[in-house]
Amino acid sequence: MKKHSARVAPLSACNSPVLTLTKVEGEERPRDSPGPAEAQAPAAGAEAGGRGSRRCWRCSQAQLKKIFWGVAVVLCVCSSWAGSTQLAKLTFRKFDAPFTLTWFATNWNFLFFPLYYAGHVCKSAEKQSVKQRYRECCRFFGDNGLTLKVFFTKAAPFGVLWTLTNYLYLHAIKKINTTDVSVLFCCNKAFVFLLSWIVLRDRFMGVRIVAAILAIAGIVMMTYADGFHSHSVIGIALVVGSASMSALYKVLFKLLLGSAKFGEAALFLSILGVFNILFITCIPVILYFTKVEYWSSFDDIPWGNLCGFSVLLLTFNIVLNFGIAVTYPTLMSLGIVLSVPVNAVVDHYTSKIVFNGVRVIAIIIIGLGFLLLLLPEEWDVWLIKLLTRLKVRKKEETAEGSADPGSGPQSKSRRARPSFAR
Repeated sequence: MKKHSARVAPLSACNSPVLTLTKVEGEERPRDSPGPAEAQAPAAGAEAGGRGSRRCWRCSQAQLKKIFWGVAVVLCVCSSWAGSTQLAKLTFRKFDAPFTLTWFATNWNFLFFPLYYAGHVCKSAEKQSVKQRYRECCRFFGDNGLTLKVFFTKAAPFGVLWTLTNYLYLHAIKKINTTDVSVLFCCNKAFVFLLSWIVLRDRFMGVRIVAAILAIAGIVMMTYADGFHSHSVIGIALVVGSASMSALYKVLFKLLLGSAKFGEAALFLSILGVFNILFITCIPVILYFTKVEYWSSFDDIPWGNLCGFSVLLLTFNIVLNFGIAVTYPTLMSLGIVLSVPVNAVVDHYTSKIVFNGVRVIAIIIIGLGFLLLLLPEEWDVWLIKLLTRLKVRKKEETAEGSADPGSGPQSKSRRARPSFAR
């Protein structure tokens, strides 16, 4: 499918380079036949100005549309992530089984490819059958497609990392408040940078090293905020472990599989759901019979909370992975960090959280580190260009200001002379 040529990495859309509009197609016009230079110059200037203004207008319209969609995506990411976190906390009051909840929610990943194919049928001009679309997306795994060997070597490890990431996150919600969990999970972006720098040999950036240091400092301060109690230390360790698993997932995906088109990403995430159903199902069963995660009867399970959590988590992953099609990746990342104040407000009214000075400073430090990691790689070049333009403009204004007083008396004397010419 030629239309969807953009490539994304599952759960790594936030690390993609910022997209910029540089050209609007269809604006070039055929040149007129050569004419007299005196008559052609003004017309050419007017035509060039018209083309430039129309091009700028269309670019601004496209950018405004992308920003509008970006705001919608930010709100969707923020509400789905904060909502799933709060709903998980509420679920554990009646159903104390974090691994079973992780397994149940991961099964919904199977819906990724069917939902993608439904969108393909509705939007694409070149419609393909399910089999054709599946075979085309399977090329992502190599020339032989999705074989049994590929399934266990390239899909199964990511299925394990996915399960560990979600389980550690949910288990941490049982130990500490959702505000601390959500802000500590934002450190995964710093871990992604450190692993990419070490494993993928990505470009060294001083500002991102500073962001990583801020993230580590925030983790230490968050631990100190509750006085190093065993309950809070375990919870913080679980969140940091979840963030580390998420970072490892993203870096290994880039190392082993590279980037994926939208259809390939949807197929990959559906395969993770299939892996979860086939190979992870035995673990909740073992936990149930060993009474590690036990419930008296299936009627006591809050199915509404389980389904609501799964839908919110599915929505979050869909928007995070495929929102790049309608807006800028940086705006999507803001939705994650904006979920922290949302969780803080909810915790303030529903729990006994104490926002002491250490906790507030830790939240601010981690949030600042997260925002620094959103800076593009060429941010320093852009900053130098901006400062240079401002300096040049200031010199021009100073030169114009110094030229005005010299011409002022002369022009004033000229205006003072009466003119009798008619």
